[in-house]
This record gives sequence, C-alpha cells and structure tokens, in this order.
Amino acid sequence: MSTTEARPQGSDPPLPAELAPLPIVLGPTGSGKSELAIAIAVALGAEIVNCDSIQVYRGFDIGSAKVPEGKRRGIPHHLIDVVDPGTLFTAGDYIALARPLLREIRARRRIPIIVGGTGFYLRALLEGLSPGPARSASVRARLMERERKRPSSLHRILTRLDPAVAARIHANDKNKTIRALEIRLLEGRPASRLFLEGKSSLSGYSTIKLGLDPPRELLYARLDARTRTIFAQGLLDEVSSLLGNGVPADAKPFESLGYKQALQVVHGQSTLEEAIQSTETETRNYAKRQMTWFRKEAGVQWLSGFGDDPHIQERAIALVRESLGALRR
Repeated sequence: MSTTEARPQGSDPPLPAELAPLPIVLGPTGSGKSELAIAIAVALGAEIVNCDSIQVYRGFDIGSAKVPEGKRRGIPHHLIDVVDPGTLFTAGDYIALARPLLREIRARRRIPIIVGGTGFYLRALLEGLSPGPARSASVRARLMERERKRPSSLHRILTRLDPAVAARIHANDKNKTIRALEIRLLEGRPASRLFLEGKSSLSGYSTIKLGLDPPRELLYARLDARTRTIFAQGLLDEVSSLLGNGVPADAKPFESLGYKQALQVVHGQSTLEEAIQSTETETRNYAKRQMTWFRKEAGVQWLSGFGDDPHIQERAIALVRESLGALRR
C-alpha cells in the first residue's frame, strides 16, 4: 500500500472535510480503467483505491496487470499487495479494509477514487453485505469432497436450490459456490433471501460512477494482444517463482484468468500456445460478463471508449468536476 502524499501541481484544491465525493471508475478488463483513474487523480490531487480481487495479492503482478510504481505518476495506490497469496480474501474482508481507508483519505481532505473490475466487491462496498452464518468446517469439507469427486456438481445443485445466486456466480468459482451452498444448508433458506436482510450500506459519500464502454471488437483485440504480452513478459516465470516460494497451487489467485492456464503449463498439463488461446477465449467471455454485471449498476455515466484516450480522459475529468461543483453549491 503506497503512502506517497505528493500532490501534483495544478490540481484542484482539497474539498472541505464535510464533503465526501467518491468517483468510481468501472468497466471490463482491458478497457483502461487504471489509466483513466490516474488521469483523474492527477487532475484532482486524488488517491486511488483498488477494487480488483487479484491485485490485492502479493506477488501476482504480471497476470493481474498491476500498474508498476514507475507509471503511477506519483499517485498513491491503496489495497494493492496487501494479502498473502495463500490467504482466502472475501468481499467482507475487502469492506473491512476499504471503508476505514476511505475515511482516512477523507480525513486528509483528499478524494478517493475507486477503480477496478470486481463488481461484487464494488457492490459490497457500496451496499454492504448481510451477516451470514459462521463457516462450518464439516459442511465445507463435505461440499469440497463432493466437488472433487464430481466436478461442477455443486454449481448445478446451487442452480436448483438458489437460482438467483447461482446466476451471479461463475460455474468455475468454487469458493463462492461452496459459501452459497453452506449458507443454504446452515440457514435453511437461500442466500439470495438472506442477502436482502441486514445490509449496512456506505453512507456519507456521493458516488460519481464512470463506466468505460469501448467498442466490443476493439476491446477483444486489445485483450488478445495483452494476453500474449503478459505471457511474453514472464508470466510462467512468475508462477514458477510463486510456487517455489511456497504458494500452494490451490491458492485462490491461481484460479484467475492467465494464472490458471500458466499453472497448467508449469505442471506440464498444457502447451504454451494452448494456454494462450484458452486465456484469450476466457478473458473475452469474462469481459462480456463484467459488462452484463455493470450494466445493472445504477447511476453510471458511460464513456464510449478506452481509458487511455485523451478525449475520454478530458470528458471524465469534466464530469467529475461538474459533480464536485454541484456538491460545493
């Protein structure tokens, strides 16, 4: 977590402490969210708060497209490299770190900018999570054993028992599937019904949601090119190094796109070209699912382009400044 406090020259003066604007940059993977967030932060003297479920993990750098320190333009970046790879990190954990951090940034009379593509983390941050039952080691062990014997069977069961939650969980996401079934078994009611109760939404902030919506074919071309770039930049070496340093092969971040394919290559289960092609296909599908999710997010001002486009950056900065002006009045 960066502690840099430099404020670029020419940026807007800090807001009074009683005002709490919260710009949010969202959109599919590869759309340029990080570049746009940095441009806004430079213009406003703001700080960036990561909302990507893989970038929170230490050592998972190349495949998660973390912005290198040298390209952050002096802007503080938070909630990056804050979790050990072998640790399970949930949306509840994200809330526990992010909400106090927002208050800290606000206390410094700075503006936090949320940026990332993990829609569930963002929704949890803004709307809160219902308190679910404590984890049960015995129930989870039975569920994991069933999944081991019958891969993908748990998601099919969840689809029958709680179709609303199953529709929001990818079939390959074992952790979320197991948790949803665990809640169903322990509570005797669907997680979707439980989630409607007892939420504690984020208060005291005025959100300014900016969504990137580049042309689909151009986005896919960028994603394919980025996939080949991350493998060329040493993704296999990074995975080998992580394993050599004791990170277990079943660690949660190894389930993410690129890393799971690289892991298969390192273990001799796939060729490099097969891994690249699989990553390209799954990344395009993931981007499509992200857009489906974010389209349901209320109050988003959509920008039809990439976040590294100067015209998109100018428009986004103007929209944020308009919102800040309205808050000051």
